[in-house]
Amino acid sequence: MSTFALDPYLAGVAARVEAELREAAREGARGGPARLWEAISYALLAGGKRLRPALVCATAEAFGGDTGEGSLPLRFAASLEMIHTYSLVHDDLPSMDDDDLRRGRPTVHKAFDEATAVLAGDALQSLAFEHLLAGPPDDGRAPRLAVVLASGATRMVEGQSLDLQAETVPPGLEGVLDLQRRKTGALLAASVVGGAIAATGGDQGLGPAGLKLGLAFQIADDLLDLTATTADLGKRAGKDAAAGKATLPALLGVEEARRRADDYCEEALQAFAGLGERAEALRALARFVVSRRK
Repeated sequence: MSTFALDPYLAGVAARVEAELREAAREGARGGPARLWEAISYALLAGGKRLRPALVCATAEAFGGDTGEGSLPLRFAASLEMIHTYSLVHDDLPSMDDDDLRRGRPTVHKAFDEATAVLAGDALQSLAFEHLLAGPPDDGRAPRLAVVLASGATRMVEGQSLDLQAETVPPGLEGVLDLQRRKTGALLAASVVGGAIAATGGDQGLGPAGLKLGLAFQIADDLLDLTATTADLGKRAGKDAAAGKATLPALLGVEEARRRADDYCEEALQAFAGLGERAEALRALARFVVSRRK
C-alpha cells in the first residue's frame, strides 16, 4: 500500500494552478467588462480538487519534468482547468443539467444570470488556448498540447450531447461507456497525455490509461451520487438517479459498477507500473479516483 502523502500534493498543485488562474482573471479584468470577468473569476476560483491539473503535473514529474511556476506543464494544467471550468458552467445551465449548486456555492447562472454564464463559459474556452500559447514561440510542445486540449474539449462536448440524448433514448451498456469515455474520459486522458508531452515532447502511449481513469472517475462519481450527501458533494446529491440518468450503477447495480471502477483503475496502474519512484504521485492519484468520498 502506498504511503504517498496525497493531500499535501493536491494542495501544492492547487496553490500553483490557482495563482495562474487568478492572474489570468486579473489580467482580463483590467480591460474587459467588469461583470463578465467577475463571473469568470467566480467560476475559476471556486476551489475543487484540481484533479486534472494534479494529473498533468504528476505525469510530467514521472518523466522528469519541472512543474514549478512558469513551467509548460503548469501552464497546460491551468489551461486544462479553464476548459474543465467552462464545461461545468455550461453543464449547470437550465438548458443542460439545470443545477443550482456547484462546489457548495450557487452555480454561475444563479449567482449572475444565464446570459453571463454562457459568455463566461465561452470566454474561458478561448482564454485556455490564449494562456497555453503565450509561452516561447519556438517551443514546439505548446502547439501539440493545444491539439490535445482541443480534441479533449470536442470529445467532452460530444459526451454531453450523448448524455442529453440519453434522457429520451436510453443507451445500452456500450452506449453508456462511449458517453463516459467522451464526457469524462477525454479530459482525464488529456491530463496524462498532456503531462507526458509537456515533459518529453511525446505522449508515451498513455492515452488508453487516461481513458481508463476517466471511466473509473465517472463510475465513482455516479456511486457517490447514490451514497453521499449534498453537503459532502457540494452539489445536489441523488439528482442523477432521480432523473434516471444513464449510468453503470443504474445498468449493472452498485457492486458490479464498483468492481468495474476498481478494474479500470487497476488497468491504469499497470500502465504506470514501469515508471519508477517518480510516478508515486501519479499512482496515488489513480487510486484516489476511485477511493474519494466527494
